[in-house]
Amino acid sequence: MNGMHYEGNHIIRPPSEARSILLQVTVGCSHNKCIFCPTYKGVKFKIKPDEIILKDIEYAANYYFNVRRLFLMDGDALIIPQKKLVWILETINKKLPLVERIGIYANAKAIKRKSLEELKELRDLKLGIIYYGIESGNDEVLKFVKKGTSSSELIEQGKKVIEAGIKLSCTVLLGIAPRGLSFSHAVDTGNVLTKIDPDYASALTVMIVPGTELYNMVKEGKFKPYNQKELLEELKVMLENTNMTHGLFTSNHASNYLPLKVKLPEDKKKALNMIELALKGEVPLREEWMRAL
Repeated sequence: MNGMHYEGNHIIRPPSEARSILLQVTVGCSHNKCIFCPTYKGVKFKIKPDEIILKDIEYAANYYFNVRRLFLMDGDALIIPQKKLVWILETINKKLPLVERIGIYANAKAIKRKSLEELKELRDLKLGIIYYGIESGNDEVLKFVKKGTSSSELIEQGKKVIEAGIKLSCTVLLGIAPRGLSFSHAVDTGNVLTKIDPDYASALTVMIVPGTELYNMVKEGKFKPYNQKELLEELKVMLENTNMTHGLFTSNHASNYLPLKVKLPEDKKKALNMIELALKGEVPLREEWMRAL
C-alpha cells in the first residue's frame, strides 16, 4: 500500500480533529457557492468509490490502528446517501474497533436529507460529532454569502442533530456582513446559537482570499473589510446575544485577533470584560502575520 488516496486542492479538517484519522469519502463540497470560501474552487464534487474507501480504511487499520478518533472528509460528507454512509461507518467499526468517535462536516441541506431515525442510526455507528457551518443567523447576510439556506432552517436542522444524540459544533463568521448589517448579523447569529443550543460554537474571522467572489468584491470596492476594532465589537455583540445553556463558545481559531475559550454560561461575563479590555488596547491581539485560515 502507498498511503491514503487523497484528492483535490486541499485536505481540511476542524482544529479539534488534528490527531484523528482523516478518511476522505467525498471530494469537494456539494454546495460550493459561498462567496468567501476558496477551499474547493475548481473541484467537482463526487462521492468516492467503495473500493477506494475500503482500501483507505484497511490502510488506516494497518498503520493507525490505535487512534481513537476518525474524521470523514471533504466539505459535507453527510450528503452521502444513507445506505452507503452506513456501510462506511460499519466498515470503520469492523476494521478499526478502537475508534471511539467519528466526526463529519455538514450543511443544512445534508442534515435535512437525513431523517431523525437515520441520524440516530449513524450515532449508533459512532458518528459522535457534526461540524455545522452556520456563518450567520441573519437572512440578508446568508443570502449575500450565497449560503443556500435560511436562519429558520439552520435552527431546525441543528436541533435535529442534537435530538439524535450527536454532538453539534457550530461555526459562525465575523466580518462577513455587508456594511450596515454588522450589528444585526451579530445579534441574529447569537440568537440562532441560543435557539440551537449546541455543544460548541466557534467564531472565525473571514479571510479575504484570492480566487473567491468576496476577494473580487473587495477589489471592486463593493465590500469593505472590517478592522480590528469593528471585529471585536461584532464579537462582543454576538457573545452578548449567545445564551447557550452549556458548552463552549470559542474564538481561538488562527483567523481571529482575540482568542477566547468561554464556558457558557458561567464564563460569559469574564469573556465580555476581556473583549472590553481588548477594545481599550489593554489586551494584546494576535499579530497579523500569525493569522491564517
